[in-house]
Amino acid sequence: MTTPEFHRPHRLDQIGAGDSNVSVTAAAAERVALAERFDLQSIGALEASYKLRRDAAGVRAAGHLSARVVQSCVVTGDPVPATVDEDFDIRFVPEGEAGDEVELSEDECDIVFYTGGAIDLGEAAAETLALALDPFPRSGGASETLKAAGVISEDEAEALAARKESSPFDALAALKDKLGK
Repeated sequence: MTTPEFHRPHRLDQIGAGDSNVSVTAAAAERVALAERFDLQSIGALEASYKLRRDAAGVRAAGHLSARVVQSCVVTGDPVPATVDEDFDIRFVPEGEAGDEVELSEDECDIVFYTGGAIDLGEAAAETLALALDPFPRSGGASETLKAAGVISEDEAEALAARKESSPFDALAALKDKLGK
């Protein structure tokens, strides 16, 4: 297994009975590698603060992720700057102890499996960032580009459908009436 781009192992024996506060910040080279991995134009900043606590199932890590990224517009390819400010709640569980299937209720935290005597807080931050990104970023010029290409918006499609007085079935019924006479 290869080492992740943003590798910040935190040893389990450093987590005591109470809360442990830990922060991680991605260096410039790590941000460049993560930008390539997540198909971003750039990552200007990436940091996460964790409050770690042991529990019966493993290690609970609640915290906050902050990042500045530049995505590519899905229509034009133009840069789309974005700020990510995301709270998270993760449970680190030893691999193999949770069984093959893990069922989560809506209010439960995400599960991250680990092996050995450390959890990777950098990789957890990177995965949290990936989940927080807009999957379809659009620049200011995207609408005009789509319109010029003949693509109409959902609102325009609904308005067009509402203006139609008859359905295709009405036209078939009229044809059947004509043929039957």
